[in-house]
Amino acid sequence: MSKKKIGLIGGRGFVGGEFITLLRDHTELELAFASSSSKAGQPITGVEQNFIALSPAQISNHRGLDALVLALPNGQANAWVTAVDQAKLDCCILDISADHRFDPTWVYGLPETNGPALADAKRIANPGCYATAAALALVPLRDILSGPPSVFGVSGYSGAGATPNPRNDPVNLADNLLAYSLSGHIHEREISHHLGQKVHFTPHVAEFFRGILLSIHLKFAQPVSAPLITEALQQYYQYAPLVHVVDEIPNIQQVTGTPDARIGGVIADNSGLHGVVVVCLDNLLKGAASQAIQNLEIALTP
Repeated sequence: MSKKKIGLIGGRGFVGGEFITLLRDHTELELAFASSSSKAGQPITGVEQNFIALSPAQISNHRGLDALVLALPNGQANAWVTAVDQAKLDCCILDISADHRFDPTWVYGLPETNGPALADAKRIANPGCYATAAALALVPLRDILSGPPSVFGVSGYSGAGATPNPRNDPVNLADNLLAYSLSGHIHEREISHHLGQKVHFTPHVAEFFRGILLSIHLKFAQPVSAPLITEALQQYYQYAPLVHVVDEIPNIQQVTGTPDARIGGVIADNSGLHGVVVVCLDNLLKGAASQAIQNLEIALTP
């Protein structure tokens, strides 16, 4: 069976690079092209192709695509979506940016919680990295929650993107931890929107390159125990091979370079009305590129 052809817009960044690497050895998907205006003409590592420069108006020259992946900064996706529609290309569009995560006409691409909706989907919004980690912990527990969960998140500086800025500046990060967007971060809104209830979230960036850790404080409507919480998580993810519910507190080293998420360190206080759960994943993989691969595998499988 021939492989599905995937076009990539925005191959320059960290996520685009990870996506290309994942496609190299994929048995069912292959890279049709990767577009990057700053790298046009340069060879793509491990692939017998060069990066190309491509404008939205030129997408009509690439018929036969099964999917177009948009790994672009926020605010740039719609020009490509419009161009695909105008060219009448019959392909799936997967948007890694935040541009369509609140659009009800797009499928929210978190496979473990929204898998059935992804089958044959033509428009997929890849979740944010922090939002993925938080949702994996919170969705199985949302029916027993009382009041907004409080999420403390720390990410490696790759989450700040490849363009130089204070949050990926090695001098600024050295022996440091930076808090930012103390309220109203887009991932706070994203988590709340798709969970169906308010969530408080504060992101931080550290001097390591990749990975995310969330410590999540929970309030419960009725007293619960740590084993009950763990059992609820285990049952929810019993058929999800990339989500591992563990007893110990997970850490970033366990997930770096993998498509896995780990949930653990579950506790409940003596009242049973307050608990804590910890989540780790690689922000460039399960938080972005490998999750995009998961979504495409589901959407493009007959």
